[in-house]
Amino acid sequence: MDKTKKTSRQQVYTLLVQVGRKEGDGLPDTATGAALMIYASGVDEAEAVRETVAILKQADLSPLDVTGYGTREEREAQGHEITGDELDLMQRALDENSVVVAQMTEFYNGEESLTPDEENPH
Repeated sequence: MDKTKKTSRQQVYTLLVQVGRKEGDGLPDTATGAALMIYASGVDEAEAVRETVAILKQADLSPLDVTGYGTREEREAQGHEITGDELDLMQRALDENSVVVAQMTEFYNGEESLTPDEENPH
């Protein structure tokens, strides 16, 4: 009998999740919310979204909206440039069958937070 390794149907999806405020969420006091760039594994994008929302709720965050950008292959087909760091995080999400937060940007009065360099580019 041929013993071939069963290939996983899991894929990694890139998600952008907007969160609102909730007591104990760990966001800065003056923030009005945040956006999180996430790599999440799932057999399909719907599963990746469900798992991500459940984990964020467990972390006392308040997910408001999720935008899916698809798998690595789908993003590359759309012309997205994917860096080595992103590939490493995507692989981690796949290896660990997990949700990896790649970046968090806080919002203040509905605006993205800016670093001092971005506020005054001169």
